[in-house]
Amino acid sequence: MKEEQYFIVKKKALPEVLLKVVEAKRLLDSERVMTVQEATDAVEISRSSFYKYRDDIFPFYEHSRGKTITFLIQMDDTPGLLSKVLSNVAKSQANILTIHQTIPVNRIAMLTLSIEILPQAGSISNMLNDLEAMDGIHYVKTLARE
Repeated sequence: MKEEQYFIVKKKALPEVLLKVVEAKRLLDSERVMTVQEATDAVEISRSSFYKYRDDIFPFYEHSRGKTITFLIQMDDTPGLLSKVLSNVAKSQANILTIHQTIPVNRIAMLTLSIEILPQAGSISNMLNDLEAMDGIHYVKTLARE
């Protein structure tokens, strides 16, 4: 699996469409709009642009320590894999808040994991890269940041 790379880029360097995707996501999260169509109409971008970039851009919060991040992980139903995922999170010194794993279908399970980023936590980007590189992990997506 190819290693993901993350960059911190100043807002002024981003294309307008990416900033509008962030704004559309904010509108949806705040429930000021109820549908993707309403959000994309409000920020004047196409739905296809929203869907193309929504999982790849999110605001960087400089003071994100103590914040909660929720991930969705698609993984093989392999004995010990969940333990390895949790060990990876522990190695990063993030605090696990909630864990929910679906009943596997066709030997594939979905894991929703909420973590708190503590002041002593290591690099969250490194943790994500390590998770995505594990055998048996199909993908890791960030669902929410609080």
